Amino acid sequence: MFSKSARIWLGLIAMLSLLSLASSCGGGGNNNEPGTPGDAGGKAYAAKGDEGTITGNVSYVGTAPAPVKIDTSADAACTSANPNLTSEDWVVKDGKLANTYVYLKEGTLADGSKVGDYSTWPNMPASATLDQNGCHYKPHVLGVVVNEPITITNSDKTTHNIHFTPKNNPDWNQQQSNGAAAMTHKLARAEVLVPVKCNQHPWMKAYVGVTKHPFFAVSAEDGSFTIKGVPPGKYTVVAWHEGGANGTEKPMEVTVPARGSVTADFSFGASAMGQPSSLQMMPAIEFPMLGKH
Repeated sequence: MFSKSARIWLGLIAMLSLLSLASSCGGGGNNNEPGTPGDAGGKAYAAKGDEGTITGNVSYVGTAPAPVKIDTSADAACTSANPNLTSEDWVVKDGKLANTYVYLKEGTLADGSKVGDYSTWPNMPASATLDQNGCHYKPHVLGVVVNEPITITNSDKTTHNIHFTPKNNPDWNQQQSNGAAAMTHKLARAEVLVPVKCNQHPWMKAYVGVTKHPFFAVSAEDGSFTIKGVPPGKYTVVAWHEGGANGTEKPMEVTVPARGSVTADFSFGASAMGQPSSLQMMPAIEFPMLGKH
């Protein structure tokens, strides 16, 4: 027989074990995190014919950092394919900034519903492609919706290692040799943005924005972007740029009129500071490649 004090301690231990089990089974996680199965019951938006457009330009204010020439001598195939390869942190031409991801972060439609209430939209993209060409990723910045197939191709005469390093989605790391078949990858959770690197070539990087809706764009070489099919309403539009090691988000409130267009212009650079960096990305730590992961 246990003593009275031993029985008390055993009772306390049993109670703590039950509380721990209930916590782990009952709500330790957020099942309604964007892009999770908990969102599967979201509404489908039906186009009403009064949708509008968000257009704008992304500029770099001040003197843009000069592109840095990348040393590709470790792989002769890269040197041969792209002898003048340079960094893509800041791609600026005539004061206009490319590779900026612009998206609707949140908003309220004219009927009072929220963007997040919907899981299906009429203009959802069907697929996207991320190519390894000249020992860098094309495109450098890519936008997709949750569970959209991303076709990954290798156009180089060398082996690459595609490594998605997300926070909300599972890590994904695959080797792809020259001439290998295309691979497909999907991201099931919303995330802005998912870094992609190549473990074989540490200078290679790309970023993939993942949203539950199709209202995103990437600024072109002339800094322009267009987001079409936006229901009338008030929204927070955000421009994201990597800015080297640290990503920076810049928000703007806009009202999209019925059958109309609204302009959202953004500026980055040393002379356009004022918005704190809202997405911090630590430099990737490279490890030796030991075959396929």
